[in-house]
Amino acid sequence: MTDLTTIIEILQHNEKIARRFFEIEKRVLTVLNYSDLFEVLLAEIRQQFKVPYAWMTLIEKSEISNFIQQLESSDRLKARLNMVAKDTFVKLVGTQMTPLLVNQDLKPYYRLLPQSRKYAVQSIAIAPISLDGEIIGSLNQADISCDRFQPGMDTSLLEQLAMKVSLCLSNVTAHEKLRFLAYHDPLTGLLNRRVMESVLLREFARSRRYPQFLSLVFLDLDHFKNVNDRYGHDRGDDLLVYVAKGLTKMSRTTDVVARYAGDEFVIILPETTKKSAAQLMRRVCAYFSEHPLEFEAMRMPVSISFGIASAEDPGVVDPESLLKKADNALYAAKKSRNSGPGPLPDTFREKQSVIDFPAK
Repeated sequence: MTDLTTIIEILQHNEKIARRFFEIEKRVLTVLNYSDLFEVLLAEIRQQFKVPYAWMTLIEKSEISNFIQQLESSDRLKARLNMVAKDTFVKLVGTQMTPLLVNQDLKPYYRLLPQSRKYAVQSIAIAPISLDGEIIGSLNQADISCDRFQPGMDTSLLEQLAMKVSLCLSNVTAHEKLRFLAYHDPLTGLLNRRVMESVLLREFARSRRYPQFLSLVFLDLDHFKNVNDRYGHDRGDDLLVYVAKGLTKMSRTTDVVARYAGDEFVIILPETTKKSAAQLMRRVCAYFSEHPLEFEAMRMPVSISFGIASAEDPGVVDPESLLKKADNALYAAKKSRNSGPGPLPDTFREKQSVIDFPAK
């Protein structure tokens, strides 16, 4: 009878665990973005497993952590997610998928906690998660009791949970990538031309309705073809990405930076006069002048030309004419400084100096 009772208790326990996993899966399988995934998933884990704290840790500079940071920067996400350097993660957690239970000497593991929160924890369960066969971080649970997670305890449930979380994360990542590619340029991460035109249509209508100032900058890189021809398209891509990051850094959160085509970029500046737009571009040019693209022992200067147009300019009657006017201003600016492209130097100079490209 005792054996039968034990078997029944084990079956009932397993059924409870299976039901908990089912409830978690049911909630998260319908989630299609990172912020909601982490919020729903971690809330379900806390509720189903009666654990006070649950959060995720991701390894910095991995494909998924870079992608998440690009898409999400909300306070909600920061409270549920922490990024750590790969060497720090490996030192604390190791390189295997085996969960880790810790209830002594917890201080080193505080580095896995979200920086926006300080938990009064006495034991931690760390379950590595993977994506495409590579460890990308961990699912973590913690308790104020040092007895909740003790070394030597069975970790099979944690392994199952980590596996299901990895699958959910893979699904959301695939969906987020598709959504990202629909709206963004895959190389630079900026909005693509189609989305830019949609934003411009909206902002132009708003500038006419209220009315409000609206300016637009059309810019491209000087000597970009020469860079590609002499140093290869990979180096040209590096330059495009660098410029995209610089433009984003120098712009306001209300501005819209987009890649138009090739080495051409557009900046939409709501509630901005042409004079203020020109001041911004002077700061942008100064920034790139002071911060050449550095790689290995080399420095590549960044030189841009730009044209500015305003919704108040004569002849601007719609978004297309605003864009065309800025494009014409860019052409005029390049023509006025054009003295013909000269040859590029055969090799980059040392890092202390800068390559001087001849005027275009």
